[in-house]
Amino acid sequence: MHTTALIYSLAALAEIAGCFAFWAWLRLGASAWWLVPGMASLAGFAWLLTLVESEAAGRAYAAYGGVYVAASLLWLWAVEGQAPTGLDLTGAALCLAGAGVILAGALRG
Repeated sequence: MHTTALIYSLAALAEIAGCFAFWAWLRLGASAWWLVPGMASLAGFAWLLTLVESEAAGRAYAAYGGVYVAASLLWLWAVEGQAPTGLDLTGAALCLAGAGVILAGALRG
């Protein structure tokens, strides 16, 4: 379970960083060179998700979704300098609870 949490955390960082590179290029006027590390980061994200022990890819991705939501709010706060609202945090808690339910079902087989 600890390995899965670590993989999901690294995958979320890679996905958000890769997507942010595109955001910076298209929305913030950053150089197109931002896309090179962005695409590498997105490839790393996809590779990391293959490391999760799961019988089905869809279940691994579904559980990851909750981690992604929470990590996105951490990115909002740490990188973009905007504090999450109470509703943001409530939504993230619900998503993480859902991810936990999915993972618990996956572990039971």
